[in-house]
Amino acid sequence: MDSCGRTERGEEPISSWLEIEEVSPLTGKKDAKQQAPASGVRRWSSVVSATVVVLIMTTPPLLFLLSGRLGEPVVWVRPTVASVGAQRQTESKKDALLGGLLLPGFDEQTCASRYQSVYYRKNMTRQPSPYLIKRLREQEALQRRCGPGTEPYMRASERLRSGQTGAVDDVDGCSYLVLISYRGLGNRMLAITSVFLYALLTNRVLLVDPGYGNTLPDLFCEPFPGTTWALPLDFPLEKRFRQLDEAAPESYGNVVVNRSGSVSGMRFVYLHLDHAASPANRLVYCDNHRESFLHRMQWAIIRTDQYMAPGLFFNPAYQEELDRLFPLKDSVFYLLSRYLLHPTNDVWGMVTRYYNSYLRDADERLGIQIRVLFAGADKPAQHVLDQILACTSREHLLPGVVTTEGAAPQLPPAAAGARRSKKAVLVTGLSAWYHDNIREMYWKSATVDGEVVSLFQPSHEEHQQWYHNKHDMKAAAEIYLLSLTDKIVTSAWSTFGYVGYALGGLRPYLMFIPENQTAPDPPCTRAMSMEPCSHGAPSFECTRKEINTIINTGVLLPHVRACEDISWGLKLTDPDVEN
Repeated sequence: MDSCGRTERGEEPISSWLEIEEVSPLTGKKDAKQQAPASGVRRWSSVVSATVVVLIMTTPPLLFLLSGRLGEPVVWVRPTVASVGAQRQTESKKDALLGGLLLPGFDEQTCASRYQSVYYRKNMTRQPSPYLIKRLREQEALQRRCGPGTEPYMRASERLRSGQTGAVDDVDGCSYLVLISYRGLGNRMLAITSVFLYALLTNRVLLVDPGYGNTLPDLFCEPFPGTTWALPLDFPLEKRFRQLDEAAPESYGNVVVNRSGSVSGMRFVYLHLDHAASPANRLVYCDNHRESFLHRMQWAIIRTDQYMAPGLFFNPAYQEELDRLFPLKDSVFYLLSRYLLHPTNDVWGMVTRYYNSYLRDADERLGIQIRVLFAGADKPAQHVLDQILACTSREHLLPGVVTTEGAAPQLPPAAAGARRSKKAVLVTGLSAWYHDNIREMYWKSATVDGEVVSLFQPSHEEHQQWYHNKHDMKAAAEIYLLSLTDKIVTSAWSTFGYVGYALGGLRPYLMFIPENQTAPDPPCTRAMSMEPCSHGAPSFECTRKEINTIINTGVLLPHVRACEDISWGLKLTDPDVEN
């Protein structure tokens, strides 16, 4: 038989194996070409045919063996068998689309994590609201209509290059928000997620600077279908936009408060929201984008290294929209990060290989994220180790140990007729010293309750490196591994830790900053919510805009509270969930 299906003698091929009539799985009608049997072919009786069909449908291994050789009947049988298997699979299959948060149709081979990550996580901690799903679909349409490669984008870029100005409505109705990427990976992930929320609230296309070394494509997949979120390399301001700071005449604070800039003739507005931004620049949190000059600016460039979301809740212009998007206020980062931040295949491969090798079979997985920020942090510190052990002991996260010198070890669980609980501890940090010391403790001594404790640390880079491809990929993999744990301990002030627990929907045990090289007492506390802390949120009331008056902003909104680990930080929580 040749590639067209003809036999060597020029005869028409046998239409179906054993002359079982092929039926469309959708219509139930026979193929017109098969209404009459081929001449010279002996037809089997209907009883025999039915018997064969039943045998094949109820014996998948036989079907598997036959399908490699005899081919054609599987075209008919496979849809039926597949539908049965699919029905059973659907019953136990997790919701890969996360309650409508994600769209179907992406090529899974190019970004496996988008639909696979659900199989490594517990069920969704928070479900997306129908309104959030609706707004995400609208944002996707906006990104496709106005994003890079489209005519509106090319016209907008040319206007920016040539210095033309004009209302957004006069130029395709497309406006843009460009995020400058800087600082460590944790900072960048917090910034991307919260700036996307700002784009959603202000109806702007989000474009993310790939960063020095163009590292963004190596870390995350494209989140929007049919377009890109990466700022093109030929962006008209490419030579200067990364050097913008608070002194720039286009800075929001200079234009609105200091009046040193002029709206007339401005090609773009610069939003400086670094964690140490001046109160004048933080006024952008209070800007009513529907009425201010900001709405008329087609291009806005933003620099931030922190989580903006808590500050946006103070703006009366956004409050109703935010309430509809997030009925539970502690779900903002969890939902938006699960929508936006999908690791590339290279990063996801690192995550899944490590998880399957070391973490999967444990009864419980504990994450311990260590970041030492004080002077001399590059050297191991005994008081930090003491703090970790005190926290995990006090909160019953790790079992105590007993002296076993000279004692006979217990029988293996199988021989003793009992099964011991297994706990896998994932340690992340720049130094291996903390991991090695805790592991040695459980190697030299038995646990009080007989629990088996195993410690693992994927890497120890010794020093943080920014925009180094391989370093960032390891960091991203470790953040995702932390998010797959059941419980987690994180270091104070660490954006790396914030992302690790928030991405997994975990309420962490937050360790306090040590003072005078002494472990604090208490060593840690359970966080009020799974939301990250914002280190640079506004400290004034938006309705008054008294930027030099610091108030207790937590009094204004019950769901915005002071962070546990940093006194001037703010985080979102939900009082009903918290209580």
